[in-house]
Amino acid sequence: MSIRGLKKKQPKTFKVKIITVDAEMEFSCEMKWKGKDLFDLVCRALGLRETWFFGLQYTIKGMCTWLKMDKKVLDQEIPKEDPISFHFLAKFYPEKVEEELLQEITQHLFFLQVKKQILDEEIYCSPEATVLLASYAVQAKYGDYDPNFHEPGFLAHDELLPKRVLRQYQLTAEMWEEKITAWYAEHRGIARDEAEMNYLKIAQDLEMYGVNYFPIAQNKNHTDLLLGVDAKGIHIYSINNRFSPNKSFEWSAIRNISYSEKELTIKPLDKKAEVFKFFSSQLKVNKLILQLCIGNHDLFMRRRKVDSIEIQQMKAQAREEKARKKMENQRLAREKQLREEAERAKEELERRLFQLEDEARQANEALLRSQEAAELLAEKAQIAEEEAKLLAQNAAEAEQERQRLEITALKTKEEKRLMEQKMREAELIAVKLVKESDRRAKEAEHLKQDLHEAREAERKAKQKLLDITRLNYPHMVKYPQYSSTDTRDANFDKGSIKLDLKDIDLKRLSFEIERERLDYLEKSRKFEDRLKELKSEIHALKLEEKQSGLYSHWNEVLGSLDRSLGNTPSWMKTFETRDSLDTNLQRPFPAYSLNTTGSWPCTNKIQHTVPVEKSSFQANSLVANSVGTGTRKQIIKVQQHDSDVIYI
Repeated sequence: MSIRGLKKKQPKTFKVKIITVDAEMEFSCEMKWKGKDLFDLVCRALGLRETWFFGLQYTIKGMCTWLKMDKKVLDQEIPKEDPISFHFLAKFYPEKVEEELLQEITQHLFFLQVKKQILDEEIYCSPEATVLLASYAVQAKYGDYDPNFHEPGFLAHDELLPKRVLRQYQLTAEMWEEKITAWYAEHRGIARDEAEMNYLKIAQDLEMYGVNYFPIAQNKNHTDLLLGVDAKGIHIYSINNRFSPNKSFEWSAIRNISYSEKELTIKPLDKKAEVFKFFSSQLKVNKLILQLCIGNHDLFMRRRKVDSIEIQQMKAQAREEKARKKMENQRLAREKQLREEAERAKEELERRLFQLEDEARQANEALLRSQEAAELLAEKAQIAEEEAKLLAQNAAEAEQERQRLEITALKTKEEKRLMEQKMREAELIAVKLVKESDRRAKEAEHLKQDLHEAREAERKAKQKLLDITRLNYPHMVKYPQYSSTDTRDANFDKGSIKLDLKDIDLKRLSFEIERERLDYLEKSRKFEDRLKELKSEIHALKLEEKQSGLYSHWNEVLGSLDRSLGNTPSWMKTFETRDSLDTNLQRPFPAYSLNTTGSWPCTNKIQHTVPVEKSSFQANSLVANSVGTGTRKQIIKVQQHDSDVIYI
């Protein structure tokens, strides 16, 4: 056979897209295929044997129409598109889903279609029923509820409730999920097909379940009624109420249904009953109504007849399948229970193992801590031992320091006692010096008074001597010059006139004053040296005994000593310098010499400077003594006249 012959014998095909509720399929169909050929192909592809419930639906000019099985596909009024789209849907609904739906695939397709109709609000459902149906849908999709796996939010992407219900109640998605999950948790152990069957059982009791609605009118001009066709019969509804029919015709009470163009007639089985006539908007609507009525009536009559061998086989297979699934489910339930028990035992063992590991870890940590504590204690013991040695050493040093401090304290007490004794002695000396200075001041006042009286007597004697000299020896007024030898001889020959007793007393008094002044200066120097030594010792003790209570007492003692030294008698201050000494010594005597032999004034003066002791006294000369420490000397100048009158 040639290639050209093969091409001629290959049939022409066209593409068809079949859309189910949850999938899409494409097929290549021959041009001569009828609707039944395409329908059988789809059923074989799905593995569906209960084909009498389903059909292929398409939309033409806004109206849903079912593909006719006895006519060619291309001869029917189908949309001109490539590929041609058909929806594989349930065309007729069973009266009792649990008894009539035998195959699992049939149940699943019905479940998906009814669920979609409820969500699209083609079938009205109360909010409480929608929540319960949603819980069965979740059970069919996710299996048993597991709180560890099904965490909050796992239903966020699933459409489970009609929008009407969501709008009616102002609840959040989390609240709806909580309500659905509460029912979902109670469906534990229900298999997927069982959950879908429970869903359909609840749905078949709804008023709008399995009803196809068509607008009709009792006359040609008004459309004020709805015609509903379902598995039980034909129902007439008002336009605003699809739940409760105004009038119903069961299939068993209908004798004939016919149409003439837009008019449709329903004849009851009772001939006496009134014939119901109504008008539809199009002839196609009457054809569709009649097609649905015929199909539902056939199924109604088939349910009431003896099942065919095919149906019996299918039911037997369904029962066996259910029994097998039941046993399988029981086995799975037992295995699941055993697995859960094993998992619980495993979790318990794991928990126990974790607990033991934790206890072992804690024991190891405790052991490590005890070892560290032991090492730390050993280190602390070593440190404590070293500290004990150090403390013992410090204790010994402290004991030595204590003994040294005791000795020092004893020395300090002794020194303190000595210092107090010295201070008391200094105070006594200061008191004595004050008393002595007072006494010396009084004596100086008396001496000043005596000196004043002596000067006055001297002045009077000199004046008297001058007066006598002028009267008795006028030639002596010219002051002749004589040699010293002649004068002495003349004087010795004639006998020198002795000094007046007052002059001798004055000289004696002057010498006594000088001697007492020198004694006082010597004592003052020694006392100052002693005071300096005491001050240096007190200052050294003050540095060592700053915290003792004698500090303030020493300051008071030193202040008293300084005050006692500052109160020097006025008569002592007159003898402190050389100039004041010379002035005081020269005051009692005049600046000229007195000569009884007529040699006034005498020009031959002899100056003597002779060192003598304090107690020595010479008639012809006066002696100057060293005063102080040797660094300062005061010289007493003595002038001697021929008449042995000494002038200082």
